Parts: sequence; structure tokens; C-alpha cells
Amino acid sequence: MADALVPAKPTAVATADPRKLDDVLLAMDVVDTLRHRERLVDMELNAQAREEQLIARLKEIYGAQGIEVPDKILKDGVKALEEQRFVYKPPDNSFSVKLARLYVRRKHWLPAATTVTGALIALVVGWQVLWAMPQAAEWTKMPVEFTRLLKQGQDLAVEPTVDADLASVAAEGQRAIANDNHGIARKQLALLEDMNEQLALDYNLRIVSRQGEDTGFARQSKVNPSIENFYILVEGVSRDSRVLKLPIMNEETQKYDRVTMWAQHVTKETFDKIVTDKQTDQIVQNDILGHKTRGYLKPTFDMPVAGGAITNWEDD
Repeated sequence: MADALVPAKPTAVATADPRKLDDVLLAMDVVDTLRHRERLVDMELNAQAREEQLIARLKEIYGAQGIEVPDKILKDGVKALEEQRFVYKPPDNSFSVKLARLYVRRKHWLPAATTVTGALIALVVGWQVLWAMPQAAEWTKMPVEFTRLLKQGQDLAVEPTVDADLASVAAEGQRAIANDNHGIARKQLALLEDMNEQLALDYNLRIVSRQGEDTGFARQSKVNPSIENFYILVEGVSRDSRVLKLPIMNEETQKYDRVTMWAQHVTKETFDKIVTDKQTDQIVQNDILGHKTRGYLKPTFDMPVAGGAITNWEDD
């Protein structure tokens, strides 16, 4: 029975002289005592006093409290203080530490970051869906659209010169696509569409002669101010008497503008004839200046004209 009470022989792990928890706690307490006795430490350690003298003083301190501390623990405490073993040393402000601190403070920045991130995602998705994807689709289809519009225009055109003009516009647009020049490609495509629309139209050029409205005007040429140009205001009227909004080439800008009224450049002889006609009773009796027939890009005129047309004269 007595044999059964004999403690078992320690294992290999146990014989590795593990430090008891009580010893560690006592050593920590010794260090803490030394920290709270800075004057003692300064007097003894800084004066290079012997370790035995410091231990003796510590024994007096603990003895006064009724605590008996082994010399080994006191030595460990003194050594731990010198090595700053139980002193907290903050880690270096490395990138990993910064990330850890950022994570700890996530309650402060995460809601705002989530809102901003959501807004950015919505913005990117919206840009892709509403602009980038349609633009890419338009760009992909544009070569086919040039081919389609060219065929449509040439099928309508009666004059060989118009066929050549259409082909020239389409060729410039295809070159712009090959050079990835979106602006010029779109400009040429719009020009081709306007030319086709003009070819398909059939209308009369009626002189404006309503009361309270001008019928014509004269102004200096913007190219050569010494020359005076004459213009008669006209509008396109369909065969069923509807006033049309038409793509009219402005001779000053070389661009098509959609208008219901424009100023046709005429000779002075034609201008004077129309003015005289209106002065009689404030109405132009012969109010048809020309005709635009389907298949033709330009109208034919019943009276002499001097050039093209302008679509803006308000600054004159």
C-alpha cells in the first residue's frame, strides 16, 4: 500500500526543469516592486552595488510584508528587470502593424468605405452599361452601316456625280474607322445620312411672303467684304402643302443644318424682281423659287441663283 503512495518518476518532459507558475509570478512581483522603488534601483544598481546587497534590501521589503521569497526568485527578478523581460515594447510601425490597426478601427471607417465602394461600383457598372458597351456596339456596326448607307444613296441618286460624292464620304468614314478616329467617322456617317435623306425628298422651294416677315436681305460677303450678296428666304413645302424640316447645307460652314426656313443665295436681278413683286401688294405672286425632285441632291430653280444657301443670318 505504501508503495502506491510513492510519486511516479517524472517523465522526460517533466525533468526539463519547467518553471513553476508561482516562481514566475514571484519574479514578476519582484520586478514590479523594483519598478515602484525607482529610488532604490537608482541608488543600488546605478551605483554599481553588489547584487547581494540589492537582494538583501528586497528581502527586507518582502519581510516587512510577511512574505518569504527565495534567493533564486529574487535573483531572477533582478535579472528580469535588467533585461526588461516583463516590459511591454510596442511593435515597430510596420506595414503589417498598420493593417492590424486599420482592422481594429474598422467600425469607424468601414461604413463610409462600404458606401463609397458601392457608389464607385455603381458608377463603373453604369458607365459600362450606359456608355462603354453601346459605344463599342456602335463602333463595331459602323463599317456595315457605311456600306448600307452608300448603297441606299446610290440607289436613289440619278446623277453620276452624286454617286461619286456619296462614295467619297463613305470612303473617308471607313478610313477614319481604320485609324480609330471616332469623331471623323461619326461626322461622315451623319453626312451620309443627311445626303440620303435629301435625295429621297420631293418638295417645292416657296418664297416667304407673309405679312410681318422679311422676304429677303442683302449683306456683305464674309469671304470678301467688298462684295454684297443677296438672299431670298424660302421654305420647303411638300406636294400636300406641308412645311418640311429639311437638312440644308450651309455654304458658310459646309455643314447640314435641319431647318424649316433658309436663305437662298440669288442674283441681284432675281432679288430685285422678287422685291418689286412684293411691293405691289405685300405678297409675292410668283412665290415658287424652284423644285427639289427625288433622286437629286440639289433643287432646280425657276429664277437665277448665285450659289448655295445659309441657315443662320440672325447676326446680320
